[in-house]
Amino acid sequence: MPTVISKYLQDGAIMRRDNVSKGVLAVAVLLYGCKIGYPIVMKVCSGAAGGGSDGKGADSGRRPSGETTDNNNVNSVKGSTSPVVVVNGKKPGTAVAAAKKAARVAGVSPGIDREFLVQLKKLLRLMVPGFWTPEVGLLSMHTFALICRTFMSIFVATMEGKMVKYIVRRDVPNFGLMLLKWLLCALPATFLNSMIRYLECKLALAFRSRLVDHAYGLYFKDQTYYRVSNMDGRIENADHRLTDDITAFTSSVAHLYSHLTKPLFDCALIALTLARSSKRMGAAVVPGPLLAIVVISITGQILRMLSPKFGSLVAVEADRKAYLRHIHSRVITNAEEIAFYGGHKVEMIHLQNAYQSLVRHMNSIFSQRLWYVVLEQFLMKYVWSGTGMIVVSLPIITSSRVAELNDSPDGGVSERTQYLTTARNLLASGADAVERLMTSYKEIVELAGYTYRVGAMLDVFNDMSKCKYRRNGLTNGRIHKTLPKLHYNKDGQLIIRGVVKNSPDGSISLYDVPIVTPTSDVVVSSLTMTMKPGEHLLITGPNGCGKSSLFRVLSGLWPVYAGTLIRPPNCCMFYIPQRPYMTIGSLKEQVIYPDTLVDMQTKGITEQDLEACLARVHLSHLVQREGGWDALADWKDVLSGGEKQRMAFARIFYHK
Repeated sequence: MPTVISKYLQDGAIMRRDNVSKGVLAVAVLLYGCKIGYPIVMKVCSGAAGGGSDGKGADSGRRPSGETTDNNNVNSVKGSTSPVVVVNGKKPGTAVAAAKKAARVAGVSPGIDREFLVQLKKLLRLMVPGFWTPEVGLLSMHTFALICRTFMSIFVATMEGKMVKYIVRRDVPNFGLMLLKWLLCALPATFLNSMIRYLECKLALAFRSRLVDHAYGLYFKDQTYYRVSNMDGRIENADHRLTDDITAFTSSVAHLYSHLTKPLFDCALIALTLARSSKRMGAAVVPGPLLAIVVISITGQILRMLSPKFGSLVAVEADRKAYLRHIHSRVITNAEEIAFYGGHKVEMIHLQNAYQSLVRHMNSIFSQRLWYVVLEQFLMKYVWSGTGMIVVSLPIITSSRVAELNDSPDGGVSERTQYLTTARNLLASGADAVERLMTSYKEIVELAGYTYRVGAMLDVFNDMSKCKYRRNGLTNGRIHKTLPKLHYNKDGQLIIRGVVKNSPDGSISLYDVPIVTPTSDVVVSSLTMTMKPGEHLLITGPNGCGKSSLFRVLSGLWPVYAGTLIRPPNCCMFYIPQRPYMTIGSLKEQVIYPDTLVDMQTKGITEQDLEACLARVHLSHLVQREGGWDALADWKDVLSGGEKQRMAFARIFYHK
């Protein structure tokens, strides 16, 4: 098609082809100038217009009518140690302003800095815990395959140069023999390419398994799975970080190892091979490589200065994907309630707003990546190609073997052609290697975003085990005045000063214990009570008076900020939550939860004992109705509300 258009412009069109080319070039330059200059002009205009009102008027005048609904879709603002959580029902303008202010004060964003290196080093130690590990074996095999592939590339380039030399000489036997060798080399070359991709995937999976095991261990330690979402405000949608973010991080690390190691090997070995070829031609070795290094350094600095902040962009994209997934899971979890209320329109609006927020951000990423790739391709494809032509031509032009080559039967044409072909292939491989090194900067910046999210998640999990909680903007001065016994740190967070002891006689005692919610609201300023074994206590009161909160304090879900709590160990107490929980598994596993089948066998409990537990709560008919003890079902949907409540009481009789 380009040939047809060119022929038409040359022969049939009124306009000359060079004029059309100049016009297309002028339009491209104009569009690029508008792309660069428009944001600057708008920034200057908005600053002048909003000078008298702190910029609020100008900003509100440019905001589309539907833009305010998007503020509810941003879960957290990256870069702050205490992300501002924006939920539905809050004032969007105030929340976003507070979030931006917090981000500016913190001054932290995912990028290539010391914090990134520290977090990456910590995560690498988790993924490769020692020398004698399977991960080191995979890394060694992967590195060996990359080195072999580099030598294979150089060997093939040398063979292609010899093939061209024999073609110029019309030496058919040697050409046929070299072609056969070239085809035989294709078999190990293709196997090496496939092996490199295979080992990269295996390495990413091994890294992911290590990191997932460690993260799961922290997540289910000391009730972290509860505390991270109820007591702390730094992580929203921990499930997304435990799944998608860890997968993206480990895949990025494995890919970058391959993407950086092989180009480094290629550059080193190809440079040595080209130096030997130049020396064989009788030319100077230094000028060509020196010119290539200077050009590569300059283009690298240009790309680094003009590169968008891909780390921050990737982190925000992951946040918005996680929020969209969270909205979907809410609809699935509460489908019956939504259907009863007929609230599908409201839920659809929330989903559409979350999706549109993600779309707008991804369009912004695509736009920034477009112009960056344009500059990248211009520098790496055309500037480097021109430099490569100069590097290849220098040994031929400055060769000291001109007389010797001219005395050969073909005037040195075959030798020069062999060198030119070999050097061109090697330079193409070297340019590809350097290009991969340059483009790796963008991938490293994206890796910084994933490192920030995964590293921050593990840090928060460790803080949960140490009862270090952080919530943003939730304390107030009124609490300080009414409860002077509560202590706060410099960030306004409550300090845990309460004492928790084990009861020697099985009694429960509270002495001057305040009940404080995770949002620092004081439900009960001071509670003192004692309950001995054999006693029964009924607590009544209106909604929000602290009935359920008391049991959260007793079970350790909420901390004791002051006073003294004396209670039996958790293994000696059994709690029934307000919402009965049905686990994944058989009917038998519903009764023995949280024990496993192995625990049940260890305790010597039989199915007859389980039937007695169900009979005491009038659920013995379930065994026959559902098809036996080993029947599998989604029990939260199979059992009615009353049956689930009675199943919770059956667990009390099982655990005694």
